[in-house]
Amino acid sequence: MVNVEDHQVWLGSVVEDVIEPELLIVDPHHHLWPPGGALPYGLDELHADISDGHHIVATVFIECGAAYRADGDELFAPVGETEFVAAEADRDEPTLIRGIVARADLRSERLDEVLDAHEAAGGGRFRGIRHALSRAIEPEALTIPGNAPEGLAADPNFQRGVRRLGERGLTYDSWHYHYQNQEFLELARAAPETTMVLDHFGTPLGVGSFAGRRDEIFESWRTDIAELAGCPNVVAKLGGLAMPDNGFGFDQAERPPSSAVFLAEQRRYYEHTIECFGAERCMFESNFPVDRMSLSYRTFWNACKLLTADLATDERAALFSGTAARIYRLDVALTD
Repeated sequence: MVNVEDHQVWLGSVVEDVIEPELLIVDPHHHLWPPGGALPYGLDELHADISDGHHIVATVFIECGAAYRADGDELFAPVGETEFVAAEADRDEPTLIRGIVARADLRSERLDEVLDAHEAAGGGRFRGIRHALSRAIEPEALTIPGNAPEGLAADPNFQRGVRRLGERGLTYDSWHYHYQNQEFLELARAAPETTMVLDHFGTPLGVGSFAGRRDEIFESWRTDIAELAGCPNVVAKLGGLAMPDNGFGFDQAERPPSSAVFLAEQRRYYEHTIECFGAERCMFESNFPVDRMSLSYRTFWNACKLLTADLATDERAALFSGTAARIYRLDVALTD
C-alpha cells in the first residue's frame, strides 16, 4: 500500500458534495489501532473521516487484534484491546464510540471469565464477540488472510460458546469468506437464541483462483444469502466489499471510484441482501479503515444514500441507524 500522505492525496482526487447531510447515521463497524498498529488509524483519523460531512451520531468498534495484553494469561490478551478502545472513547469529546465488539476464544471452558473481564474493561460499551470463522484457502493471494481452523463453526465447544453469548444478551459477529456461508448457516441454526451478525456480506472473494468468476460466485452467494435470511436470529451488515480481496480493483485504479461508479459495481449485493433480510435486519457499515484503501468515507455514505433514495423513510432510518442501535443496544438519540 502507498504511504499515508500519498493515499490521502489519491482519495482527495475524487471529492463529492455530501448528499443529505442531515440524515442520522450509526456506523456499526470500524477499527482502531494504537501507533505502530496494523494500519495507521487512531482516534484522530477516525474523527477526520466521520467529520467529513455526514451526520455520524455513534459508532461501534469491532475487534482487529489491536493492543492485546503482552503478558499474563493468553486467554485474556484480547481484553487489552477493549481497555485500549474504552480509554480512547473516554477521552473523546463528544463520545462517539458507543459499542465494542471484542475477541474471545468461544471454545474455552473459561469463557465467562473472559466475558466478565471485557465487561469490566469496556466502560459500559461491551456488546458482543467476534471470533471470526474466516479460513483462507489461498492465504498468499489475500491482503488480509483469515487463519481460523478448519471446522471451527461445527466445533461443539465453539457452538456452546456462541449459545452462551445469547444467554448473556451478547451478539456474535462473524467475518468469513463466501465459501463458508453454509458453515455460518449451520452455526446460526445451532444457536437460535443468539443474535448473529453477518459481516461484509460473507466476503465474496475476487482474487486468486476466484478472480474472473464474479458472476458465478454471485449466483451461489445469492442463494446462501436467501437461506441465511431464513434464520430469524441473523442480521446483515452491508459494506466491506471495497477490500482489496473482494477483487473490484478500486484500490489499484488511477482514481478512487465515485459513489455512482461504486454502485454500478456493487448495487446487486446490497439490493439482494435488503430484499432477503428486510431493512429491519440490515445495517450499513463502513469497515474503515480497511475499505478506505478503495474509497473515502464521504463517498461510501453517499453511495448508500443514492442506493436507498427510493425507499420509505422508516426503511432508510433502519438501514442507516435503527438496526445498528437496536442490535448493539446503543444509548443514542436517533432524532434531532
